Amino acid sequence: MNFLPLSFGAPMVLWGLIALPVIWWLLRLTPPRPQQETFPPLAILARIVRREETPHKSPWWLTLLRLVLAALVILALADPVVNPRERVAVSGEGLAIVLDNGWSSAPDWDRRVATAERLIEDARENGQPVILALTAERPAQEIGPFDADSALQRLNAAEPRPVPTDRPAIYARVADALVELPGASLAILTDGLAAPGDEAAFAELLGQNLSEVLWIEPDSLSFVALADSANEPERFTVTAVRPEGQNAPRQVVAYASDEQGRRIAETVISFGPGEARATGRMQVPFELRNDFASIGIDGESHAGALRLLDENARRRRVGLIAQSEADGAQPLLSPLYYIRRALGPYADLVEPSHPELTEAIPELLEQKPAAIVMADVGTLPDSVRDSLVEWMHAGGTLIRFAGPRMAAAEHDEELMPVRLRGGERSLGGALSWSEPQPVTDFPPNGPFSDLSPPREVTVSRQVLAEPSADIVERTWASLADGTPLVTGAPRGEGRVILFHVTPEATWSTLPISGTFVEMLRRIVQLSRNQGNLAAEAQDSAQRLAPYRMISATGTLVPPGPEAEPLTPSDDAPVTLANPPGYYGSEEGVVAHNLLEPDVELAPLARPEIPVPVAEAAYAFDESRPLKGPLILAALALLALDTLAVLWLGGQLRRRRLRRAATAASVLAAVLLLPLMVPDRALAQSDEPQPGDAEAIAATSVTRIAYVITGVSSLDAVSRAGIRGLSQFLAEKTALEPGEPAGVDIATDELSFYPLIYWPIDAGAPMPSEQAIARIDAYMQQGGTVLFDTRDQYSAGFGAQGAVSPETQRLRDILSGLNVPPLEPVPEDHVLTKAFYILDEFPGRYRGAPLWVEASITAESRADRPVRTGDGVTPIMITGNDLAGAWAIDNSGEPLLPTVPSDPMQRVYAYRAGVNIMMYMLTGNYKSDQVHVPAILERLGQ
Repeated sequence: MNFLPLSFGAPMVLWGLIALPVIWWLLRLTPPRPQQETFPPLAILARIVRREETPHKSPWWLTLLRLVLAALVILALADPVVNPRERVAVSGEGLAIVLDNGWSSAPDWDRRVATAERLIEDARENGQPVILALTAERPAQEIGPFDADSALQRLNAAEPRPVPTDRPAIYARVADALVELPGASLAILTDGLAAPGDEAAFAELLGQNLSEVLWIEPDSLSFVALADSANEPERFTVTAVRPEGQNAPRQVVAYASDEQGRRIAETVISFGPGEARATGRMQVPFELRNDFASIGIDGESHAGALRLLDENARRRRVGLIAQSEADGAQPLLSPLYYIRRALGPYADLVEPSHPELTEAIPELLEQKPAAIVMADVGTLPDSVRDSLVEWMHAGGTLIRFAGPRMAAAEHDEELMPVRLRGGERSLGGALSWSEPQPVTDFPPNGPFSDLSPPREVTVSRQVLAEPSADIVERTWASLADGTPLVTGAPRGEGRVILFHVTPEATWSTLPISGTFVEMLRRIVQLSRNQGNLAAEAQDSAQRLAPYRMISATGTLVPPGPEAEPLTPSDDAPVTLANPPGYYGSEEGVVAHNLLEPDVELAPLARPEIPVPVAEAAYAFDESRPLKGPLILAALALLALDTLAVLWLGGQLRRRRLRRAATAASVLAAVLLLPLMVPDRALAQSDEPQPGDAEAIAATSVTRIAYVITGVSSLDAVSRAGIRGLSQFLAEKTALEPGEPAGVDIATDELSFYPLIYWPIDAGAPMPSEQAIARIDAYMQQGGTVLFDTRDQYSAGFGAQGAVSPETQRLRDILSGLNVPPLEPVPEDHVLTKAFYILDEFPGRYRGAPLWVEASITAESRADRPVRTGDGVTPIMITGNDLAGAWAIDNSGEPLLPTVPSDPMQRVYAYRAGVNIMMYMLTGNYKSDQVHVPAILERLGQ
């Protein structure tokens, strides 16, 4: 049975309760005056007989009331106290109090202060000096000894700090002070959490001459703190931790707030029995996740329950552009494959829906990316170049990768960090070494300075930078021979960065290394419009001023006088000089959070103590004196007794109470508004749309297209030549092409045709930039354009010295295209064996080579009939006037003579056309003929 703890300050007064019977007897001898009532029928007799009557005794209830009143007065004088506190036996020469006031003490700080106050009050009664030390303060704090009043003043001025405790430094100070107080009592008021250096700190403190130790710790460690957060591709994850050893399951609500403090998302984090770490997920859109400024936990009022987010926690939007894509069956050859894999976990990747650069770049810029990655992009159209440069100067980061197209293109200094060495179009201008070059140590002036160079990475090809006075400053990574591998340069508020190798593993093994992922991640972290403040400050050793600090209760407050500027780094500790919070200014801030992602909250185990130990828990002083309430109760009974005496004496008249009942009810008819019936969506019209008939006709049968130049005679020859080649294909092969298709490259859809024949004429109008961009996109998507200058006997494509007007016009057209390196068709190329075995590709003229994309990475081995390579050349160039040799009239006779007049030259021209079409439609199938003997053997043939 539990009894209410009760004590009396003057227990001798309780003997007065024995006098209650005497009081009862006195009350019966002197009853109060009774009330008199006049009976109307006996009014006359009342006038005759007048005598005073005294009742025999007072009412019992009045006597009981007065006895209770007397008992309350006696109890009040005995000074009763409910829940009297136990005084700590402090028998030493003094009292030393060591109080943890770190971040975990904030939720029950008042309870801890109340506990320390009781210890100081007990020391006051014993006249003992007090040492008071707080473990989250600076080691140079004044710790005493103080008298009790001074100690109480310092305790009441103390407050919890949003930083970890520093027991080693503070315990050393207390140990030195205890030398002057031998035999003192020590009170250790802990927060219950273990910290680095505890073992040595306790050993030094407890090694002093102590009389006793009072060990006070929390009843339980029930708080939850935030350890980490991650802005993942599809969600935002929050990691929470709680002290180890908590067996009860628990759920908390974590919420995300924006810069105005508005709650915009939340999630439930569930801890299972015995779990000390749990994760919650916020499934919100990318744009909303980038508005997160802080993460908090409901119901937790300490610094560990608030985690701040800066630009490092926000996912960047990165645009990707490539001039060519590999076949879907060979993703590893895609120039964007390794870039997607590297940036996918750290950024929101967007790609344009249009292949043309004139539409792709504006589409990306509209989405306001932090960075744009260009994989082997050569020449940029003038219409989009200025907008791209303006975006860079406003803070964007342009990341470029080299490749054959970049090597062959004319370089724009504004879009390159360094000047590049040019090369011949047929060779690509790439560097070749006898042995692959490794990567050397990263320069200290770049963002990769703290990374270890990848020793396993080698580079076999690169684009070279021209030597200049600032080449060293702009080099972020280099090879063993000193040539740059990665260069970067500022452009206004932004920057341009160039990898001097391709983004796929053809020129180097860098894209398949882990260092490539880290390099791209760091570059993207630099790529916000105002720049990454933390990285810039770290690079320049800049110190950031405190901007907003996290208080001990988990709220953002202005910085205090103790806060000092912070030098951002991954291992910057949280101290009183650099408390958790935001550092920087309104232009940009860096988050300095309390807990590390891998933090573990281990309970503090009590060390071995060689002196007597008393254990206790934090608690308020719950003792309640009852003297005041008892006196008030006695006064209330005294007032009630006075009223009763007046009522019995007839001094008060009864008043009749009239009952007044009012009933009011208001009937309200709530009219339901008719439900709004949503309008039904109109069905899409089944009527044919404009252009459907042309699309159906173009895709129902294979058709060879030719460019309408605007010169009627030339367009007529082109049409007759394509008709003649189609007729020859139908007679000699299984392909039955449809009617020739004349296309306007500025308006017509080009993707329907596998091959477009383009005769060049200097008198034809120059195509617009938009038309050239559409041809460029057509070539990138797998189509092939056959350019025919028809000038073999004036000046061919590869001729030296003066060039013909047609060749000059072709050069003007190609200057707006991203043309790969070219070479004459090799003797082991698939084109020479696609259908007929050919060693040249004549037309109306002969002698000019057929130029195709150079197969730089292809092989030709003795056991394979043709050179192996990937993809089909997007461009062919000749000067032999192929359409003139193919052209036939309405009767099927040749339209134009060959030069020289050789009947077999026309036959070879047709065969060249057949090989070109077979190559276009079947690709490199001939390169797999090496397997034919094995297949025939298995078939038993």
